[in-house]
Amino acid sequence: MLLTKTSKYFSIPYRIGYLALGMILFMASYSVGAALPLTENEAGEIRSALLEDIQDIDELGIFLNNIEIALAMFVPGAGVGVGVFSGLSTGMVFNAFALVSPELASVSPLSVLITPFGMLEVFAYGLAISRSGMLIAQLIKKEERRSWRQFSIATGIEVAIVVAALVAGSLVESQVIEEQG
Repeated sequence: MLLTKTSKYFSIPYRIGYLALGMILFMASYSVGAALPLTENEAGEIRSALLEDIQDIDELGIFLNNIEIALAMFVPGAGVGVGVFSGLSTGMVFNAFALVSPELASVSPLSVLITPFGMLEVFAYGLAISRSGMLIAQLIKKEERRSWRQFSIATGIEVAIVVAALVAGSLVESQVIEEQG
């Protein structure tokens, strides 16, 4: 099949490339957040806020938190910013805990992202961020605006994939939290 201007946006290699860019963007912003210098007071505030938020969290709470963020990442253009902010914030949380936990101080911040639930979240967020970028690119290109139906279907499928990945991730993360106290 010949690739037309519109059909190339639906090719698997093209989509995987955008997915990889979205995942890299999230991981890079996470790394920056983990490297930002924090004072003891700032780190304490971040830790206290997180511990208060997750005090009685379960699978549903983890899922609802993650899906709220992921769905915001699908907003054309703005979703990329949401993804970067989410990555920075998550990295800062790691950094805040590493400042007071000697065992975390020697651990690479990226190691959190290679856990089973971390990989599912990075995949989901990368998919959402990349779709946001693709949608804004479509809005900018006049000839692409006519293919909104195709983009809507692809976006709907990707939302379903993100939901499934985050359900699985929240179940795994909840189990890890339960096992580790």
